[in-house]
Amino acid sequence: MIPSSPSHLPAPDLSACAREPIHIPGSIQPHGHMLVLEGDGLHLVRASAQAGEALGIGLDGAFGRPVESLVTGAAGAELLQGLKRVPAREPVQLGIVHLPGGGFQAIAHRSDGRTILELEDLPAEGARSLEALYPQLRQGIDQLQSALNLDDLMTRTAVEVRRLTGFDRVMVYRFDETWNGTVIAEDRNERLPSYLDLRFPASDIPAQARRLYALNRLRLIVDARYRPVPILARGGEGDAPLDLSYSVLRSVSPVHLEYMRNMGTAASMSISVMDGDRLWGLISCHHADPRQVSFAVRTACDLLGQVLSIQMAALDRGGEAERRIRLKGIEARLLAHMAAAEHFVDGLIDDSDDLLELVGAEGAAVLFEDGCHLVGRTPAEGVVRRIARRLVEAGHQDLFVTDSLASLMPEAEKHKDTASGLLAIPISQLHPSYVLWFRPEVIQTVKWGGDPHKPAAGSGSRLSPRTSFETWKETVRLQALPWRASEIEAARDFRNAIVGIVLRKAEEMAALNIELQRSNSELAAFSYSVSHDLRAPFRHVTSYAELLRARAAGKLDAREQHYLNTIIDAASSAGHLVDGLLHFSQLGRASLAVVPIDMNKLVAEVRRLLAPEAGDRSIQWSVAELPEVSGDPTMIRLVMQNLLSNAIKYTRNRPDPVIEVGSRTAPDVVEFFVRDNGTGFDMAYAHKLFGVFQRLHREEEFEGIGIGLANVRRIVERHGGSARAEGQPGKGAAFFFSLPRLSAAQSQR
Repeated sequence: MIPSSPSHLPAPDLSACAREPIHIPGSIQPHGHMLVLEGDGLHLVRASAQAGEALGIGLDGAFGRPVESLVTGAAGAELLQGLKRVPAREPVQLGIVHLPGGGFQAIAHRSDGRTILELEDLPAEGARSLEALYPQLRQGIDQLQSALNLDDLMTRTAVEVRRLTGFDRVMVYRFDETWNGTVIAEDRNERLPSYLDLRFPASDIPAQARRLYALNRLRLIVDARYRPVPILARGGEGDAPLDLSYSVLRSVSPVHLEYMRNMGTAASMSISVMDGDRLWGLISCHHADPRQVSFAVRTACDLLGQVLSIQMAALDRGGEAERRIRLKGIEARLLAHMAAAEHFVDGLIDDSDDLLELVGAEGAAVLFEDGCHLVGRTPAEGVVRRIARRLVEAGHQDLFVTDSLASLMPEAEKHKDTASGLLAIPISQLHPSYVLWFRPEVIQTVKWGGDPHKPAAGSGSRLSPRTSFETWKETVRLQALPWRASEIEAARDFRNAIVGIVLRKAEEMAALNIELQRSNSELAAFSYSVSHDLRAPFRHVTSYAELLRARAAGKLDAREQHYLNTIIDAASSAGHLVDGLLHFSQLGRASLAVVPIDMNKLVAEVRRLLAPEAGDRSIQWSVAELPEVSGDPTMIRLVMQNLLSNAIKYTRNRPDPVIEVGSRTAPDVVEFFVRDNGTGFDMAYAHKLFGVFQRLHREEEFEGIGIGLANVRRIVERHGGSARAEGQPGKGAAFFFSLPRLSAAQSQR
């Protein structure tokens, strides 16, 4: 927090408030005295300035003396025994001691190897013991343990703490993720205004104050108008600051005292509420007049705070456990649907209600491989794909969650009605695939206890805390309802299950591919062997049948000659099929001799070779300038020969045949095409075109054995490319194939 600064200095930095070392203030509150004892003999080495009055001896004469010589008699002996058993850090009450300066509550703890004895003034109503408070405390604990839900628990806590302490107002104050605090429960009389449901900015309780609240669970300020009492040291003790983190009399920041006065509260007490090691919130008590509270009452309140923490965790975790069990049932149903589907994505999107209910979303998207499947209320597919790309670019390899997507991706503001909240899980370790869940914007009105954008203001020559606590309303936009811990955990578990399914499917597919490769290899060897062995028999049948026809032509009648001609034609056709099959097998077995290919020269050579097939027909050729590619020249020549031969054949019945050869260049490949205006085909049968012995026209119309396009696909795929076709009956066809582009090094050769 910020000390006074002369007016000629620059304006103070607000962050200095968060840097003030409030655990070593060098002073205490004046409703008691402090003695700092050192060594096994417990010699006095430091003391608050007015401690001599309580001891009945001047401090100059008290420094260096053992405590047993400062507090004498039976009270001194009892105090000495208690001091020797003081634990580290946690303050403990050692009873009531009567000194020349009056009666005091003796409270002690250890810090940095020293024993710190604090002598607190007795409250006006006397120092009640914890035993006397037990019935009231027992009743309070029973009330907290019988709470039905968290709201009821917080309200009961405020009521019981006020009943124990008598403060005018008791509030339960909860921190959010950014340390803003909200009053979620309150019990009060009419002396102080209500702060219920108001939110206060994190700057009201800076970070170092929160650290102290986590260390020392209880703090009392008896009178906000007090003047701090300095802590003095004997000569030679040095100026090393004294850590008062666990002190019950520790002086607080002057700015905090002014903050209290601005609120209209003269006294305050706070009890820390912990969630494990994290400061969850505070039980904050305020009084319009100065108020002293006995250590026993404070201890009882601290115990109530711990019961609150335990009961809060039990209720919260019990509710979360119920939700987790319900979500596990949903996850099990989803996994069952996925396992039953041929493709797990189909099972996932078919069970759309469970997919959304798993995390309480209103929309979801499943991106896997090239597919994008939308369920419920989502942005358009293009937007979903852009969000997924951003996740990939940001390197999110695990679950991603936000309830304000626009704060991370400003362009998402346009899609606030469907995607203000995002929960995303990657579902593949091989491809950028995601399940994305969406929540829409929920506009909220937040009531602040004063303008949160003005936590402090200049006051003359120094910085002051804010003076206004009037309700200040803020409308929060571009935020969805926050995702629960159970929902995030359910998404993470679901992701692990899906990744397991995907990996198992990938392993099964890899095993099938290995088996398929082995089978294909065996089939290719079998095809080669069979086709090679059948060539000679079919040639013999054809040769001997032709020889018989030549020698016995005059002895056979017309029907017998027809039979013989049929034998010759069938054997010849079978021979061509065997030759084609052998050629197809050889293409799969032959090694590639990849070199740069001048496609313009290759197309020209193929056209000259096929000129006899065109005969005297006038074909309009349109051949564009073609780029060079990498490939095996012999095989690529066969690809172009098959495609151009087909184009010539299937434009045979056209009076004005047109054949076009061109290309399109992509970053890594060149796609070539051969287009004609011939017979064409129905796209419903396009998948059959590149199969072995597949024909879409009768042999009587167009000759051929149906293996040319199968050779095209096999050659192109062996080069790492792909082949496809487009057509329309009576309006022609276009065949496309892609080949790798030349590398820069190849282009320079």
